[in-house]
Amino acid sequence: MLVLDTEDLPAADRIEAFHAVAVGESGSCSVEQEHPEAGIRKKLEVWNFGALTLFATRGTGMRIWRTPRHARFDSMNTVSIITQSQGAGAFTWNGHQQHVGPDTMALAHKTAGYEYAWSGAGLSVAFMVNAERLGLPEHLVRTAIPLLEHSNIAPLLLHHIRSLHRRADQLSAEAGAEALGSATLELTRALIVSVAADERTRRSVAEDTLLIRVLAYIRAHLADPRLTPRSIAAAHNISVRTLYRLCEQGGLSLEKWIIRRRLEGTRRDLTTPEHAHRTIEAIARSWGFTNPAHFSRRFHQTYGVTPRQWRRLHSNAAAFSLPDEP
Repeated sequence: MLVLDTEDLPAADRIEAFHAVAVGESGSCSVEQEHPEAGIRKKLEVWNFGALTLFATRGTGMRIWRTPRHARFDSMNTVSIITQSQGAGAFTWNGHQQHVGPDTMALAHKTAGYEYAWSGAGLSVAFMVNAERLGLPEHLVRTAIPLLEHSNIAPLLLHHIRSLHRRADQLSAEAGAEALGSATLELTRALIVSVAADERTRRSVAEDTLLIRVLAYIRAHLADPRLTPRSIAAAHNISVRTLYRLCEQGGLSLEKWIIRRRLEGTRRDLTTPEHAHRTIEAIARSWGFTNPAHFSRRFHQTYGVTPRQWRRLHSNAAAFSLPDEP
């Protein structure tokens, strides 16, 4: 949901407007814009997934920081995961400094204070949740801040966040939005515990979050035609039998779940302009379907039309759609 687009405001009002919205959405902070004399451009979007809030901030460079003093003015004690989808970010906390690029993320604890910045045009996607919802001691969260790069769970969470952002308008409006927020929260717990907790706590949280981590792993590898129950089980150091039992306890069929997610991906790509130049077979292959006839049959069984009919219906609708009235 769009909260602010500074292109709609006079240049002289943009800095103040962005600061007011940033404070209103995420709490007390200080903001410094890069090259304010040249004019700033900012677009801020916010979506709610139950207790979790997802933010996308796009535009010119900036620096934002929070101190313990800022935290005293807020009722919110939050934890955030910050990613940088475009441009290069820089995160600083208590002497720890790190670059945040396409393959990395930063963990921020509001009451501990932190600074985040990028230069030039950029896009930062982050989420925020009340620290109490993590169910982890504060010292554990802070211990994890400089250690995220050592966690095997970080790539899963990063892929999950990017997937949420790509379809945030649709997903946040659906009945499963709160469940998606809970899954994101569980992955975050697993991330923190994987680098900061003792062995007993790691085992406990690993067991509690195993199904969520398995499903996140599958989502991140849907395009791989070599994705099989055996490869999924091996990646999580469990047997195939344990994998099937885990899925059964979670109320899902593993193969059906994978095929449905792949079909959803192909259905989406068949109607988006950026994939209009690609053949149906190429799109199917990119989602792990190596047999065109099998793909077409499963698509028709699920959606009642063939992939070709689905693409034609939507291309015709786009061609004959009328522009909005002025």
